[in-house]
Amino acid sequence: MSSEPRQPEEGLGIRRLHRWYDVCWVFLGLAPSAIALHHGGPKGWWSAAVLAVLGVSYGLLRLRPGGRPVRPLARTAFLWLLIPALGAMAALPGGGAALLIVSLPMFWIYADGPRGAVVLSGAATAASVLGGVADQGWSPDFGTGNTTAALIGYATSALLGLWLHHVATRNDARAERLGAELEAAQQQLAQAHRREGAAAERERLAREIHDTLAQGFASIVVLAEAARTSLESDPARRAQQLRSIEQTSRENLAEARALVGPAPRTGAGTDALRRTLERFTEDTGIPVTAEPPEHGPELDQTTRIALLRCTQESLANVRKHAAATTVGLVLSVGPGTVELEITDDGRGFRVDEASGFGLDGMRRRLAELAGELTVTSSPGDGTRVLAVLPARGQE
Repeated sequence: MSSEPRQPEEGLGIRRLHRWYDVCWVFLGLAPSAIALHHGGPKGWWSAAVLAVLGVSYGLLRLRPGGRPVRPLARTAFLWLLIPALGAMAALPGGGAALLIVSLPMFWIYADGPRGAVVLSGAATAASVLGGVADQGWSPDFGTGNTTAALIGYATSALLGLWLHHVATRNDARAERLGAELEAAQQQLAQAHRREGAAAERERLAREIHDTLAQGFASIVVLAEAARTSLESDPARRAQQLRSIEQTSRENLAEARALVGPAPRTGAGTDALRRTLERFTEDTGIPVTAEPPEHGPELDQTTRIALLRCTQESLANVRKHAAATTVGLVLSVGPGTVELEITDDGRGFRVDEASGFGLDGMRRRLAELAGELTVTSSPGDGTRVLAVLPARGQE
């Protein structure tokens, strides 16, 4: 592969402008000079040869396979060929200032920078003037005709080219500044996304810890206090409480490992829900009436975990706050939704005055799965918790 740096691709607008200039150069530069050859006599053959060389060279420069950019060496070689060709055409029939003026934009298109365009177009103007002097000699008619037209054309092209270069440079600087600002904005946005992602991850971990480890430790504390009070009076009850403490500790350890390790969580299905209800009854003595779904698809792991966490949080609230005597649980799976309803006959509370992480964590967990949590309660009337989720099949 070539080690030469690749030139920037021309835009669609620039390519169209170059095509229009190609047409103008052929029909306003080469064609009039070719038409004038029939007045040139034997010298006309030399003019035809120069025009043919110019036409073929320019065609090779412009007709590039696959639209590849023009190599710098090819551009420079063509311009150095154009300069003596313009001088020769000024000395031969069919040439002159008209061909020079039509060709001046080429130096601004293909030269390496504005300085090179000014120098090379000046050399072409000088060659054209010298060619005219060599052919006709210096005369008042020539001095006020071709020479003046050539100098005016050169001055106009230089001024116009420098102005356009200034405008393009200013636009490039503005585009570069806007690009830098855009890059800075993108970096700030990426940092904001990272911070948002970190905050979301912290919130997720806090919710998981609250719904698993914190609830388990609270249960262990309650069971340990109860076991201490029954140390002498009820050995059987104490043994059962110690077993519950052991089981809860093991479950907490498993949850802690799942939070910090890559191992996937399992056991969040109907069996885990049943064990949670049984443990609640064993620890509190409060009976739970459960109605599992009669039919329906197997739910995906994320949905099952969300339902289990809602159940655990609701039962923890019953244990800590409700002073209930019975708890009911209904899990139903319909064509498009799955509903979990947990009710108790406890003391109830004012929902709009409730505070704490538990209910808010349940709402956020369900909202992430396009679900919804509804809590209905009033003092003395018990509590109803309804979790509704889209029914997604087993993954």
